[in-house]
Amino acid sequence: MGRRICCSSSALLFLLIFSRPAFSVSSGADTLSPDGPLLDDGVTALVSSGGSFRLGFFSPNGSTNRYVGIWYNNIPHQTVVWVANRRQPITARSGNLSLTRNGTLILTGENTSALIWSSESSSASALRNPVARLLDDGNFVVQEASSNGNVDPNSFAWQSFDFPTDTFLPGMGLGKKELSTGAILNINITAWNSSTDPAPSRYAFGFDVQGDPQIFIWSDTQPYWRGGPWNGRLFSGLAEMMNRSDSVIDFKVDKNQISYRPINQSWTIVMWKLDPSGYLQLLVWIEAEQFWILSWSLPKDHCDHMSSCGPNSYCSSNVWPPCTCLPAFHPRNQRNWDLLDWSDGCMRTTPLDCQDDTDRFFTQSDTKLPDTSKSTVLNANWSFGECRALCLSNCACRAYAALNISGSGSGSGCLIWTDDLTDITVYGSGLGQDLYVKYGTANIPSAVSEALRSHSNRNILMIVVLPLAILFVACVVYSIWRRKKRSSHIDYEAEEKDMELPLFDLNTIKDATDDFSPDNKLGQGGFGPVYKGKLGDDQEIAVKRLSKTSSQGVDEFKNEITLIAKLQHRNLVKLLGCCIQGGERLLIYEYMSNGSLDTFLFGEAQTVILDWRARYNIILGVARGLLYLHHDSRLRIVHRDLKASNILLDKDMNPKISDFGMARIFGGDESVSITKRVVGTYGYMSPEYIINGIFSIKSDVFSFGVLVLEIISGKRNRDVDQSMEQLNLLGNMWIMWKEDKCLDLVDKNFSYPLSKNQVLRCVKVGLLCVQKHPEDRPTMSSVLAMLVSVDNISLLPEPKQPGFFIARLSSVSSDVSNRELVSVNQVSITEMVGR
Repeated sequence: MGRRICCSSSALLFLLIFSRPAFSVSSGADTLSPDGPLLDDGVTALVSSGGSFRLGFFSPNGSTNRYVGIWYNNIPHQTVVWVANRRQPITARSGNLSLTRNGTLILTGENTSALIWSSESSSASALRNPVARLLDDGNFVVQEASSNGNVDPNSFAWQSFDFPTDTFLPGMGLGKKELSTGAILNINITAWNSSTDPAPSRYAFGFDVQGDPQIFIWSDTQPYWRGGPWNGRLFSGLAEMMNRSDSVIDFKVDKNQISYRPINQSWTIVMWKLDPSGYLQLLVWIEAEQFWILSWSLPKDHCDHMSSCGPNSYCSSNVWPPCTCLPAFHPRNQRNWDLLDWSDGCMRTTPLDCQDDTDRFFTQSDTKLPDTSKSTVLNANWSFGECRALCLSNCACRAYAALNISGSGSGSGCLIWTDDLTDITVYGSGLGQDLYVKYGTANIPSAVSEALRSHSNRNILMIVVLPLAILFVACVVYSIWRRKKRSSHIDYEAEEKDMELPLFDLNTIKDATDDFSPDNKLGQGGFGPVYKGKLGDDQEIAVKRLSKTSSQGVDEFKNEITLIAKLQHRNLVKLLGCCIQGGERLLIYEYMSNGSLDTFLFGEAQTVILDWRARYNIILGVARGLLYLHHDSRLRIVHRDLKASNILLDKDMNPKISDFGMARIFGGDESVSITKRVVGTYGYMSPEYIINGIFSIKSDVFSFGVLVLEIISGKRNRDVDQSMEQLNLLGNMWIMWKEDKCLDLVDKNFSYPLSKNQVLRCVKVGLLCVQKHPEDRPTMSSVLAMLVSVDNISLLPEPKQPGFFIARLSSVSSDVSNRELVSVNQVSITEMVGR
C-alpha cells in the first residue's frame, strides 16, 4: 500500500510560492506568468499593450497601507479603477503577486505563509499553461496560453471585470452571469469606505433582474435610488441625462446584464464611479485640459430617492410640494400628508369594479415608470390595444405601459403592474414614458365621471377648471376695482387678500417688542431696523421694520412677502407673517438665536466659536438652500443679495438664507435677465451683473463662491491684504491656489481638528464659483455634488481666473458708466443708468 501524503493549506501555499524561480516580472510588460511574481519595489508594474492601464502596488491618498490595483496609466492624477485586496491591506512594502502553475493569482505580504488575497476561479485548475494579462480596457484576466505563445482570447478562467470595486468601466457588464460550473455570479460595484480606505462601504450599484430588470443604488441592501426599467431606448429614470445633447454614453442591455460604451470613440476615458457618499458619478477625462469633468451625478434631488412620495403618487422636482396623488387617488393619511410626510402614499378614491365594464384608464405622461420589481412582462410583440384589453379584463391589473418604445408608434409589448405603484417621477419636460393607470368610475360624481370616461383633457378643463378660472378672474377684477378706489395709503383689509400668510395686529407687535424698544434692537439693514420680540410666553420672533428713509421700499417689502410665503426649506428663514397698519410695514420672522454669519466670521470676539465642522456644515446648508431656490422650489428664484449678513444661524448653528427683498422670479424657459437697476452688495456681485446688469442663477453662484472663501478665510472679500498688494480675497486665494499655498489663508481662529482635504475641496469649489465668465461656473446642483461626493479634488476641473481680481473700485470703474455707489448701513446698492 502506498504511503498517503497529507498537506496543510499553509504548507501548500509555501510550496506554491517557493517553487517559482527567484526573479520577477519585467517592468512595463502586460503579462504575468508563473515564472515570475510582481513585487512591491516601487518600480515594477504591468502596463496594458496599448498603454491605457497600469497594474501594481499603491497606497491611497495619505495612507501607508499597500494594495494591488489598476489605474489609468497616462493620467497624471492617479485614478484607481480596481483593487484586488480591498478588504485586507498589506501594512508594509513587502507584497508580491504571483500566478500559480494551475492559474490562481495569489497575493502575500510580509509573512509569505499568510495569504492576503487570491483569485477565486473554479476553472483555473483546468489550465495547463496559464498567463495573467492586463488588457487595454482595464480588465485583468487569467487565460490559457497556447504552445506557440499565442493566447486564446476566449479562454478566460478568471477576470477582474467579474469582481469590480467602485468603478463601472466601458465594456464591463453588471448583473447576473452564469459561470461554466452553472453557478450564478451577481456583479455589482461597491463604493470605497473613504478616499483612504478601499474596503467596501454600504453603497452598491448594479442591475437587478427581478421582474422587469432595472438599475439601482443600494444602501445596506435597501434600494435608495432607482434608474427605472430599460424601454428599448433608455432607462426611464435616466431620461434627463440620456436625452441631453451632450450625452456621452450608449447603454447595451439584455435581460441579465448592462454595459455601455462612449458615444464618441475619441472619448476613450469615460467611467461611472460610485463615491463613498453613495453618489453615482459619470466622469469624462478631458485630455486637452488635463482634468476630469463631472458629466452627471445621481441621486440629484428629493425625487431621486426611492419612493419619496409613498405608493400611488408621483414626485415632481419643479413644484412644491413635490408629491401629488395620482388622479382618482387621495392621501391615505391626510394629516401626515399636510405635514409633508408622504410615506403613507395614496389610496383609490373609488374601488375598481371589474364586472360592469366601468373601469377606465388615465394616461400619466412623461414618467419614470413605477418600480418593476414585482411587475409582469408579457408578450413582447403585443400591440398597445392588446395590452390595454388584457389589463382591463384582469381585475388584479393596476396599470400597464409599453415594454419597448424604441420603434415608431406607441410602443410594443406589455409591462403589467398588479401591486401598488411606487417610485414614480413626472419630469414635466417630455422626456419620460406614458403610464396607463386603471381607475374605477362607479361611484365618482357624474360630472367628473363623464370627464374621466371621455379621456379628454379639454372636457376636464371645461367642466372643472374653467368655472374656477372664471371665478378667479372675477376676483382679480374686483381686487383691481377696489385698489383704484383707495388712496395711495396701503389699506390693511385689502392687502390681506394678497398676502397668503397671517397678518399681525400692530398693537400685538408693539407689545411683543416693548414698543420697538432700543433694548430689543438686534441690528440694522437696508430694509430698516430689526427687533427681537416675544409672542405669548414662549414664541420668540424677529421683526423687520421698514424705515421711512429706507433705500428699499414698498416694492421690496411686497416682493419678500410674495416670495418667501411660497417657499419652505430648512435652509431658508421662515416668515411667520406681516403687519401693514398705521403706516407701518413689518415682517415677522422666526427668531434666530445666533444672529447672522458675519458676526461670527468678522467679529473678533466670536470667530473662535466657529470651528471647521460648523463652517463646513454652513457651506453645505447654504448650498442646499440655493439649490432649492434655483431648481427644486415651485418658483425659480435668483436671490441677488447673498452675503454673510443675510445668512442667519439658529441655536444649532444651522444656516438659513434670509432677506428676499431683492430676489427675482424666473419664468419656465427664462434663464437670464437684464436690468438697469443693479442691486446688491459690492464684493458679492458678479462681474456681468455689475457691469452690464445681467443676472441669472450664475450670479448667485458667484456670490456663493465669495461666501465660501470668506467662511474659510475669516476675511471679507473687499478687505485688501497688505501682503498681496492690491489683491482682494478672490485674487489672493487664486494666487495662493496656483502656488499650492491656499491653506496659509485659512482662518487662524479655527478650532482643530481641521480636515485638510475638505478645506481644499471647498476652496477649489469656491474658486470654480467665482470664475469671471458665468458659463464657466457650475450650477448649484453640481456644486453640492462636488462638495459632498468628490473626495479626490483632482477629479474637479481646474478653476480659471476669478472675476474682479483687484479690490479697488477704480480698477473696474472704466467698465461702468453713470454709476452711483450708495452705502446704507454697510449695505451697498449700485444704481446703473444704461450703457
